[in-house]
Amino acid sequence: MAPPATNVPTAQGARTGMPHGLSLSRLWALVCNPAPGRLGYALRMAAGCTTTVLVGEIWQVPDLAVPALVTMALWQKDRVTNVLAAVGLNIFVVFLLAFVFGLVRLTLDHPMGLVIIIALLSFGFFFLGSASRLRPVAYVLGLTVVYALIAIDQVPVGEIVTRAVLYTDLFLAVPGAVMIVLGLLICPSPKTLLTDGIAARLNLSISLLRNPDDRLIDHATGLLRAGSAEMMGNVKMAGLEKVWSPHDLACLQQAANASVAVLALSIDAARAQATAPPELVATLGDMAAMFEQGDYPVDIPLPAPIGDNTILHDLAALLPTFTTPAGAQPEKTGGPAGFFAPDAFTSPTHVRFAVKGTAAVMSSYLLFKMLDWPGIHTCVITCFIVALPTMGEMISKLTLRITGALIGGMIGILGIIFVMPHLDGITGFLVLVFVVSLLGAWIKTGDARIAYAGFQIGLAFYLTDLKGYGPTSDMATARDRIVGIMIGNFITYAIFTSFWPASARDAIPEKLAALFGLLRRQADAPVLQHREALFARVQGAMETAELAVEYTRAEPVPPGDDADRRNTQLITWRDTLAQAGCLGTTLLGHAPPDTAARIEQLEHSAR
Repeated sequence: MAPPATNVPTAQGARTGMPHGLSLSRLWALVCNPAPGRLGYALRMAAGCTTTVLVGEIWQVPDLAVPALVTMALWQKDRVTNVLAAVGLNIFVVFLLAFVFGLVRLTLDHPMGLVIIIALLSFGFFFLGSASRLRPVAYVLGLTVVYALIAIDQVPVGEIVTRAVLYTDLFLAVPGAVMIVLGLLICPSPKTLLTDGIAARLNLSISLLRNPDDRLIDHATGLLRAGSAEMMGNVKMAGLEKVWSPHDLACLQQAANASVAVLALSIDAARAQATAPPELVATLGDMAAMFEQGDYPVDIPLPAPIGDNTILHDLAALLPTFTTPAGAQPEKTGGPAGFFAPDAFTSPTHVRFAVKGTAAVMSSYLLFKMLDWPGIHTCVITCFIVALPTMGEMISKLTLRITGALIGGMIGILGIIFVMPHLDGITGFLVLVFVVSLLGAWIKTGDARIAYAGFQIGLAFYLTDLKGYGPTSDMATARDRIVGIMIGNFITYAIFTSFWPASARDAIPEKLAALFGLLRRQADAPVLQHREALFARVQGAMETAELAVEYTRAEPVPPGDDADRRNTQLITWRDTLAQAGCLGTTLLGHAPPDTAARIEQLEHSAR
């Protein structure tokens, strides 16, 4: 078994040696992080957004910014998920349009009725975004439908109903059609993504064993924290394709979990400066090459000699069963997941979130109506995009959102000044759309800590440079829409941090309890394959808990609270998470006799 890591940070080490928040160096590292499949995903997303703009130009879809934003928000990595998302969206919109049609008929010549309907719809979509599995689709549907209703005031009365329904349909139908047709042509199979993900973890493990350095260890740790959730999703989607046999998918599912375990032990070996024997490295290289070709190895021999290093010994012990499934995987606790969260109708959190989101939308709507400044209607769209459940998330991502909006808006304005006058046709403009979309998509497909900035780049650029049926050269439009984005950011931030401020700190005990439960299950698992599967889940649980700690650190100290006491508690939680990670790696071998006592000690220290 792997020994307990000796580099677990102490409280003092946590103060000085572990990163807190998003420093500039850490932000840059996340932006440049070459995560597996990230470049291909960003390229395909940019191609989808550009194609949506092209189709919108041909069909003369008004306000092309909204369909482009919907495409960027919903584009998926693999072709199966992409098609399912698009089909589900277009089926849902049929019922939605009938609903909108009735609402428009009710609100004709009734401005107050329109205000009430917008408020009710906003509440409903925010509630679904918080309390159901429809997130983040609920926010996209919300901004689309509410924007369509707001556009009613900008068309002649005689064609209000027709245009409102048509616009809403086109805003969602065009992205849906592009996702289906183009997605099937350019998106890879979920099995290809699965085998590529396994190969990437094996290749990174080889790099760690050959030439360990701090930068590589940080990159590997970030990938380790992703666990195997995405790869398990690929297994599920590959099963829906009905192309691969259940046995092959079971073998690949086992390989996905095992690759996470191999990466964890390789990180420990790199930190310990352990010298891996050439036979072990060669075996990992042969396995990675086979996965890169879309196949998987069987009957993997145990490399020899391994030496006396326990970390390398445990790593080599994972290889013979790397693609050997051991029956049913451990079931997730809590029963099957339904459409609504278990506490959807019992916890006030979801209602409060919906009320705050509705207040932000209505404040933005009433502001631009009172100012008689239609150009800043983007403040309403922004409210649906930037709302976040906790105060820590709002504060942590506020800078990212504003930075992304300023970058996208600046690119849009520079494009109007220096690029648009030299364009003779649509081709040059589409190239500009693709390049900026690629920048936004690259950041959006990165770590969750920076993804919002990428979407804000796309939001600001599309709303700045797309007006009516295509590109605009109107600087006033660009100015107004950027002002609207900034107003929406400010209003949402002010409301969400002033009323019922939800602290990320409140969720940490629950997240730690889930982590400790997974550790207990891993210790009790009867076979190696089950321990590997549970270890991969442990990594995902650690990532969510670490994010909650980071968000809590970004929050201001509440009145009456002791700042030193809170900082000490945060440091204790960070130490507890580090020790839990080391224990999870140790349990890949076998459970030490004092495992239960160690988990109880971690629980006690986390209180």
